[in-house]
Amino acid sequence: MVLITSYLNLPFFIARRYLANQKGTFSFIIRLAVLATALSIAVMLIALAVVTGFESVVKEKLYNFMGHVHVSSFDPVRSNSRTAPPIYLDQQLVADIARIPHVVQVTPFAQRPVILQARGRMEGIALKGVDKNYHFPPGISVEGRTVQYPDSGYSRQVLLSEKTASRLDVRAGDTVQLQFIDAEAVPRLRRVVIAGLYHSGLDEVDKYYAICDIRLLQRLNNWSADSINAYQVDLDNERFADTVSNYIHYKLIKAPLESNTTVENYPNIFDWLHLQALDSSILLIIMAIVSIINMAAVLLILMVDRAPMIGLLKTMGMTFKDTVAVFLNIGGLIGGAGILLGNIIAGLLCFIQLKFKVITLPEETYFMKYAPLKVVWWHVAVTDITALFLFVVCMWLPALYIRTIQPAKVLQFK
Repeated sequence: MVLITSYLNLPFFIARRYLANQKGTFSFIIRLAVLATALSIAVMLIALAVVTGFESVVKEKLYNFMGHVHVSSFDPVRSNSRTAPPIYLDQQLVADIARIPHVVQVTPFAQRPVILQARGRMEGIALKGVDKNYHFPPGISVEGRTVQYPDSGYSRQVLLSEKTASRLDVRAGDTVQLQFIDAEAVPRLRRVVIAGLYHSGLDEVDKYYAICDIRLLQRLNNWSADSINAYQVDLDNERFADTVSNYIHYKLIKAPLESNTTVENYPNIFDWLHLQALDSSILLIIMAIVSIINMAAVLLILMVDRAPMIGLLKTMGMTFKDTVAVFLNIGGLIGGAGILLGNIIAGLLCFIQLKFKVITLPEETYFMKYAPLKVVWWHVAVTDITALFLFVVCMWLPALYIRTIQPAKVLQFK
C-alpha cells in the first residue's frame, strides 16, 4: 500500500527522501532557509498582533470615555473651547435609542469649557456633566471616588484626570476654583472639591476632560433641568456604530439634531491608527518579499547541485511537469516547516509579552504602558496560507531552470 501511495505521488516521495538524506553544506543551507522563513513569518505575525492590539487598546480607551455615537444639535463649529447650543432632554428619545439592538447605555450630558485654578496654577479643560445613572467605564481607573449626587441641588464635586491634577499639584479631597465666562461676558467663579482622579491613558481624554454633576453645568449655563448638550450612546460592539448612528439619524431624530459616530468626531485619532496599519502592511510586504527571495535562491542552488539527478529523472522518462513538481514539493516542505516554526516562535514571544509585560512603552507617547498584543486566529490562518501559496507560486520561476538542463551533458561525467 505504501509503495502504491508513493508511486501515485512520486514527486512528493522524491522530495521527502531528498530532504531527509541531505548532509553537510546543503543540509545547513536547508536549515538556514527554514530558519529565515520562520523568522519572516514570526515577524509578520507579531507585527499583526501588535498593530491589532494597539488599535484595539486605543479604540477601547476612547470608546470608554466618549461612547460610540453622539446625538447633538448641528454645530458647524465643533470645538471644546466653546459651549455648544443646548437641546431638549427627550426621555422618549432616550428610551427609543435604548431599544436599538447592541445599545448598552444612553447618557445625556452637558459640556462647557472652564479654567481650573489651584495653588497659583491654571488649566483650561472641558467640564463634562453627567447624571447619577451614568456608569463609569471599567476600563478607566479611578483613585478616590466618583462624583456623589445629592437628591436635591447639585454636587460640588469634580473628577479630574491624574494628568490635570499633576499639573495643578492637587489631589483627591483638595479644593479647586472654576472660572468661566457667562453669556453676558461676565467672569464667574465656583469652588468645587476633587472627589477623585481618573486615568484613561489616552492623552486626548486625560488632558482635556473632567467629570461633574450635569446639574452643576445646567446651573452655570442658566439652563433648565431638561436642557443638555448631547446624548452619548454606548454599544456592545464598535462594528455597529455606523448602523446605529444611521438608524438614529434617519428614523428617530429630525433637524437640527444630528447623529455622529466617534470616528467622525475624532478623525485625527483614527487617521493616525490607519497610518499605523499602513506601516504594518508595508513591513509585511517587505518581509514576504525577503522570504520569497530566500526560498527562490535556495531552490535554485538545490537545482544546480542536483542537475545530474534532474538529468537522470528526465532520462528515465519523468515529464517536465513532474520534475518541476519535485522541486515545488521541496520548496513547499521547506516553506511549511518554516511557517510552522515561525508560528511557534511568534506564539511563544506573544505569550511571554502577555504574561510578563517585558516590553514597556512611554504612556504619554503611545497611550499605554506595555506593548499591546491581540492575536486574531484568522490573521494567523490567512498569513500562513498566503505565505505557503506565494512560496509555491514563486518557486515556478527558478523551476524554469529545469528546462535548460540537458541530460546528455550533465550525465556524461557521472
